[in-house]
Amino acid sequence: MRRLVLVAVLCCPLLAVAEAVIEVDSHHFMRLPAQGSVLQLDRLAVADNGTLLIPVGVSELHIDTLYLGRNAQIAVAPSSESLHLDIVSGEIAAGAQISAPGAPGTAQRPAIPGRTLVVRLQAVTTEQWLIDARGGRGAAGYAGLDGADGKAGGCAWGQASSGYNGQNGTDGQAGAPGGEVRLEVPADFPVERLQTRLEGGPGGPAGAAGNPGSGGASKGCWIYSTSGARDGLPGIAGQPGAAGRDGRLDVVRF
Repeated sequence: MRRLVLVAVLCCPLLAVAEAVIEVDSHHFMRLPAQGSVLQLDRLAVADNGTLLIPVGVSELHIDTLYLGRNAQIAVAPSSESLHLDIVSGEIAAGAQISAPGAPGTAQRPAIPGRTLVVRLQAVTTEQWLIDARGGRGAAGYAGLDGADGKAGGCAWGQASSGYNGQNGTDGQAGAPGGEVRLEVPADFPVERLQTRLEGGPGGPAGAAGNPGSGGASKGCWIYSTSGARDGLPGIAGQPGAAGRDGRLDVVRF
């Protein structure tokens, strides 16, 4: 059972300041009920294996007290806009993560990079934890169309026609870059407990070559037989897309 207590004060269409306690139970998923780009939470607790999703419209999230259980995660929706997370105090258990990867490309849009994050931790204790901001995979290339088959010759007139060539496949699209992460922590913070996944997204697979069309078949007739025609040529497969560049982690101590 998910529990939520939320009182929001709307200051303007783009800014919401909330006083809230949000709890996500073990193995449950909750979407942060955001009504603006800036949110203030008194307490956020995500139990073991639970997930809280931060939607696209949120650009700043301030948390007074955070608890992330074992293998719990704060999932961040893909976006080209940066997200600032400011956490005053709390605890991050082993296997917990902030997951902010990009999105794969499609035929309509290119792959989306890993999210740009600014994470400020003040009095927060951690075990082994992860920030994942990998880039999205590039879209696959289009497969070439198959060539049409030739026609058989007639017994009274005409000859068989050749098969048509298959079309070439197109290249896969490039993968998106990994995210840029700025981690702001106290001087004695154990950064070595943090693992990062900031790889660029893999390129999209190549489009397959179109198959050749078959030549018109030979045909046996009463007086004579017609010869078959040659097959078309296969198309050429495209090239795999280039991988996106890796992201970067910058650690700033205060």
